[in-house]
Amino acid sequence: MDDLSKVLNRISINADVFFSGKLCGMQAFGGNGAGHLHILKSGNLTILTEDGHKVLLTEPSVIFIPSSTVHRIITKESEGAKLICAAIRFDAGNHDQLISSLPKFISFKLSENEYVGKTAQWLFYEAFGEESGRQMMLDKLSDIFLLQVLRYALKQGLLSQGILAGLTHPQLADVINAINAEPEKQWSVEMLAELAAMSRSKFASVFKETIGQPPNDYITDLRVAMAQDLLKLDKPVSLIANEVGYEHGSALARVFRKKLGLSPKEWLHKLKTK
Repeated sequence: MDDLSKVLNRISINADVFFSGKLCGMQAFGGNGAGHLHILKSGNLTILTEDGHKVLLTEPSVIFIPSSTVHRIITKESEGAKLICAAIRFDAGNHDQLISSLPKFISFKLSENEYVGKTAQWLFYEAFGEESGRQMMLDKLSDIFLLQVLRYALKQGLLSQGILAGLTHPQLADVINAINAEPEKQWSVEMLAELAAMSRSKFASVFKETIGQPPNDYITDLRVAMAQDLLKLDKPVSLIANEVGYEHGSALARVFRKKLGLSPKEWLHKLKTK
């Protein structure tokens, strides 16, 4: 399994297409806990975000905003623009880790990548056609399209910090893969530094600068994410603790409460009552 797949294998990506058609005037998006994917088929539009991004698009393009950033799309009332809009949700215990790995705003022309462009054309065919199973096709194709966008961002070096950036780092990639393969192992900074062929101090510095957090914090977050996945399967906390690297359920509960403000059982109850 390749590096990107290893990370995304633990993540459920849900792309929900909620608009396909001609947009005229101004429309606001965001603020609902989901990211957004916009795919421009034709026309001109301007996109403004609360983070200060302003981009004018005049040809088929993709805009991906991973976090729930409030943004506006503006088109001329007389001309409008044809586009597809999807809400993006990452269902993962390490959701915050993933979001922090991504730029706040990704935009590029569909002509810049042959395969992204081909999938976009298929999306346009489904979005503006009347074939049976249209909505399901749109949602499934959007999932694939989003994976292509993430792959593109990784290849283009757009991911400067976070776990995905670590996978492209010549010395940290093996470390990230080793931790992800055995998060329950009692890793020490010395062991990880040896894998990276660095001194302990150099490794700790490079890891934090690239990933955005110290090695031990990364391991803890990964273990908590694993525990959340196992809790959803209704496994006993004591067994989960052993699987993710803690001797006792009480040790896992302490880490859980420190990270999430809830015990494992409280977190699971809250999840089930949403």
